[in-house]
Amino acid sequence: AAVCGVGHSPYGRKMNRSQIDLGGEAIRNALDDAGLARDDLDGLIVSFGTPIGADADTLAYALGLKLRAYNQTWAHGRFTASSIQWAVMMVSAGLANVVACMASIGFSGFRKPMMGGAGDAEGGREAGGGHGEDPVFGMTSPGAGAALVARKYFDRFGATSEQLAAVAVAFRKHASVNPNAIMQTPITVEDHQNSRFVCEPLHLLDYCLINDGAACVLVTTQERARDMAKRPVCISGMQGLPAGREEFIWTYPGFGTSQQDVFDYEPGPQSVYGMAGVTPKDLDALFTYDAFAILAWTALERFGFCKQGEAAAFTQNGRIELGGELPMNTNGGLMSEGHIMGWNHQIEIVRQLRGECGERQIPNAQLIQWANAYGDSLLYRKG
Repeated sequence: AAVCGVGHSPYGRKMNRSQIDLGGEAIRNALDDAGLARDDLDGLIVSFGTPIGADADTLAYALGLKLRAYNQTWAHGRFTASSIQWAVMMVSAGLANVVACMASIGFSGFRKPMMGGAGDAEGGREAGGGHGEDPVFGMTSPGAGAALVARKYFDRFGATSEQLAAVAVAFRKHASVNPNAIMQTPITVEDHQNSRFVCEPLHLLDYCLINDGAACVLVTTQERARDMAKRPVCISGMQGLPAGREEFIWTYPGFGTSQQDVFDYEPGPQSVYGMAGVTPKDLDALFTYDAFAILAWTALERFGFCKQGEAAAFTQNGRIELGGELPMNTNGGLMSEGHIMGWNHQIEIVRQLRGECGERQIPNAQLIQWANAYGDSLLYRKG
C-alpha cells in the first residue's frame, strides 16, 4: 500500500473552531494533495473521537462522505500506526479504495483534564485510569506515568535531566524552521533547566503542547497511487501494537509502571525490519510519539538503536538533530509543532520522502521509520 495524499488544518491554541470544521479542512487538503474529489474517498479511520475529537460517523454525516468502510479507536496517542495498518489491510482486501486516516482535536478549550485526575472523561473505565491503567501502579495521569519512568531511568542509569534536555532542544530547533509549528523560538539547555517542574523530574519543556488541529493521511494501493497527483510514499513494513501487563506505560517491557515480571530488556529482532528487508542502519530519519521527552529515549532503546540505559548519551551533541546521524521528529514533534496524536509526524514523513520540507529537508531521504515506545512501527519508503 501507499500514502497518496496528506493534509492538515492550522495548529493552534483555542482556535474557536469545531472538530468537524478542523477535520473537514484536513480531509479536503489531503484530497487536494492527491488530486482526488470527495466522492473518491470511501474509507475512514478516526483515531481520536469524542469527547476531544470528531467521531468517524459524525464526520461522514456532516461532510457528506459516502463510505464503504470505517473504524475508530480510543482517544489515545497509541493508535496512529495501528490506524494506518488497518487502512493498509482495508485497501489490500478490497474493502475500500482510498482510506482517510486522521484525528481532529479540540484539546485547548476543555475545562476538565483530558486524561487522568478528577473529571477525566475516560476515567469511568473498569481499570480506573485515563488510558485504562490502574492507579495502584502510581499512574494517575499520563504526565505522572512519564515522570515515574523518567525517575526510574535517572536513578537506575545515572542519567540526568540536563541530558534529557537534548531532546527538547533538538525538536524545538526543527520547529524553528517549520512554518506550521506553534512553538518556533529556539531554546537552550539552560532554558529547559530553568523551566518549572510539572511533575518531577520532568520540566515544563519535557511536555507536549495542548492545542487544536487536525491532520489526515490518505492510504490506497500502490497501483492506484501511481495515477494520482503526487509521488506515492510506500508502506514497506509494519509492526503491530503489543499489549499485556508489561506493556504501554511509556516504555518497553520490564521498565514501565505496570505489573512487569522482568527488569532487563533486550530488543531482539523487530519484525518491521524483516518485513521491509532493511536494518536500522538504512534509515534516513526516525519519528516517534513524543508526548514527553523521555519517550524518545525509551523508543530508541526499545528498537535497539542503543542498549538499555544508553539513550541519554546517544541523544547528545546533535546526533538526533537535522544533519546528525539519526534526525528525529524533524517537524518539531508534539513538543513543538503541535499535539495531533502523532498524525502530524506521519505528514512530515511523507513530505520528507517527497522532498517538500524546505529548510528542514533531509537530503535524498529514501527510508524513514515511525517507531514508538509502545512497540508499534511503520516503515515508509520513497515511491
